[in-house]
Amino acid sequence: MLSARDQVQDRVDALNLGADDYLVKPFAFEELLARLLALSRRSFAEPSPDLSCGRLHVDSAARVARVDDTVLPLTPKEYALLELLVRRKGHVLSRAMLFEQLYESDSTASDTVIEVLMSTLRAKLAGAGLPDLIETRRGFGYVIA
Repeated sequence: MLSARDQVQDRVDALNLGADDYLVKPFAFEELLARLLALSRRSFAEPSPDLSCGRLHVDSAARVARVDDTVLPLTPKEYALLELLVRRKGHVLSRAMLFEQLYESDSTASDTVIEVLMSTLRAKLAGAGLPDLIETRRGFGYVIA
């Protein structure tokens, strides 16, 4: 992450939210290059294609979500939202963070579309017997606990 925000709490928050590194502007190009090279030397394990959360099972290779043996009829965006929440289980994700992950930077959509997606996803989960899987942390975001 590259930012002009130089407070310790800004760096801690970014790293806790998933940033691999944090560099404050202005920066030396040599330092940026060294950090990029260090990141490229890391080995990244392939994430498991099978995720589960209680009765919910997500097959990221097939892009299918099931509750018990019932396939959930999800749109691509609903599926992407659910997979992201399951992968980050226990982490509160803000509406802005979810929007950033699900939509291109040049999207003309508003981040309020996340609320619509969340509503339809929750309705489908409730219909399959999981009405309380996704929690809202008012003022913070959404989480699968």
